[in-house]
Amino acid sequence: MKALVIYSGGLDTTVCIPLLREEGYEQIYTVTVDVGQPLEDLRQAEERASVLGACHTTVDAKAAFAAEYCVPAIQFNADYFGYPLSTAIARPLIAKCAADVAKEHGPFDAVVHGCTGKGNDQFRIEYGLRLHLPGVPIRAPIREKNWTRSAEIEYAERVGAPIAQSKHKIWSIDENLWGRSIEGGALEDPATAPPEEIFQWTVAPTAAPNEPAEVEIGFEGGVPVQVDGEKLDPLALIQLCHHLAGQHGVGRIDIMEDRLIGLKVRENYECPAAVLLITAHQALESLILAPHERRFKALVDAEWARLVYEGLWGDPLFEDLSAFNQAVQQRVSGSVRLRLYKGSVTVLARSSPWALYSEADASFDDSSFEQSEMTGMVRTHGMSSLLYAELKRKFLGD
Repeated sequence: MKALVIYSGGLDTTVCIPLLREEGYEQIYTVTVDVGQPLEDLRQAEERASVLGACHTTVDAKAAFAAEYCVPAIQFNADYFGYPLSTAIARPLIAKCAADVAKEHGPFDAVVHGCTGKGNDQFRIEYGLRLHLPGVPIRAPIREKNWTRSAEIEYAERVGAPIAQSKHKIWSIDENLWGRSIEGGALEDPATAPPEEIFQWTVAPTAAPNEPAEVEIGFEGGVPVQVDGEKLDPLALIQLCHHLAGQHGVGRIDIMEDRLIGLKVRENYECPAAVLLITAHQALESLILAPHERRFKALVDAEWARLVYEGLWGDPLFEDLSAFNQAVQQRVSGSVRLRLYKGSVTVLARSSPWALYSEADASFDDSSFEQSEMTGMVRTHGMSSLLYAELKRKFLGD
């Protein structure tokens, strides 16, 4: 039999390979999709796949991830209860790339992933595989075995599988271009403060520079294209923003997250570029969008975030929301200046040729706006509410 393992090189996917061999899979292929992991992680995956006798493929998807997944996340002001969807937006692309490799090197008797039965990724990965690779069986050995992290480590040690985790330090870390997620170990206790050792992209706010820094982000059609006047492609721009924001302690997120299956879990994230760029994009939209449009866009953003969190990239509603967003973003051009200081991002200024703003009308020192004409409008404001209050007093004595 022949299996393709979506392979990160971490504990969960590494133990899948000897497990599959025990079950009679003679040919095992592995695929790692590079969406911005550290180079040493990619090399580790390649080395471990080789040690375990798998035929390995690494797919460089960083540019596609930046332009086709991170940019929409910015345009939709991606936020799921404080989480900018860094891990979630990578899973659809990973599934798509794995499906492409399966088509190239198949047929396969199974496509295998290392997701547990408690997380969100099982939904995201399997939906993506069924979307792009219909009819091919999907295996999830860790879920099937009902294994704990400690049980995985014991099995890996018994069969000699190469792993880095231990029972004393078992952080589960997922990293891509848009952010890092850290969970497990002491972090599972919401009453425990995250140790400084888990952070790599951001300095502690207390250790950040004592002098604030200012940065200007330029947008064209809702796409960030410039940092301080320098034109950059999405990949380079995101990487630069990680550095700029991270060195000022911006982007640490510690939240209680509600997973798809109903579990409430504590999650820690580092997303410096996401926090900076989404803050800038929201500030620009606030200058450009009409009031009704802005209120509706907030609903669209929330629904898009929910669909993406659930892994439904390509759902009919997802496509509908994307069409609306495409129309809106045509006008989202301009620049936003922000201050970075000890973990905070503050919008200082924004400008756009599409600004729905009149300084003359808004100024308290301008008399061109005839204020007296507002008298009748103000008098009729809340008429039904006032009538309701009168009826309550009449019939209920309130």
